[in-house]
Amino acid sequence: MSRLPAINPDHATGHAQELFRGVENRLGFIPNVLRTMANAPVVLEGYLEFSKALSKGHLPSKLREQISLAVAEINACRYCLAAHSAIGKTIGLSEETIEDSRQAISPDSQTAAVLQFVRKLVIDRGMVSHADLAHLRGLGFGNGDIAEIIANVSLSLFTNYFNHVAETEVDFPEVSRLRAS
Repeated sequence: MSRLPAINPDHATGHAQELFRGVENRLGFIPNVLRTMANAPVVLEGYLEFSKALSKGHLPSKLREQISLAVAEINACRYCLAAHSAIGKTIGLSEETIEDSRQAISPDSQTAAVLQFVRKLVIDRGMVSHADLAHLRGLGFGNGDIAEIIANVSLSLFTNYFNHVAETEVDFPEVSRLRAS
């Protein structure tokens, strides 16, 4: 049972109701994580705006989902693992790619480097080395790309932590963790 309630869209008022309408128009439904964020409409709005801004960035949607999967696995976020596995499938990620992403690996050297950087960024709480950045740059990633990677990790960390605290009810097909806690 959730520790923060999911707001019923039929009972939402004011700004939350307006935000729900926008989400439902885009997605066709309102995921529980967004319904739960609506306890504070400014939180829901902030999440939606940050997510929308990052979707306009240079990083491809598949890589953004792979980043979310890697972060969710590291943080053992049941909700985000389920949501990003389902979303990943809808944008063309194979089961193997989803599992690899969760392990921060990829047969593609550029994707593998990003996922390993993401893993280090999360595990070491942002304390990466000059060599870590030089490695990404050596593979053709510019400063803007690196900034977007960090921003996508930050968005994932927010949703992971939010779901841990709220104990958001998972409304996507559940997936098992790959690693023990």
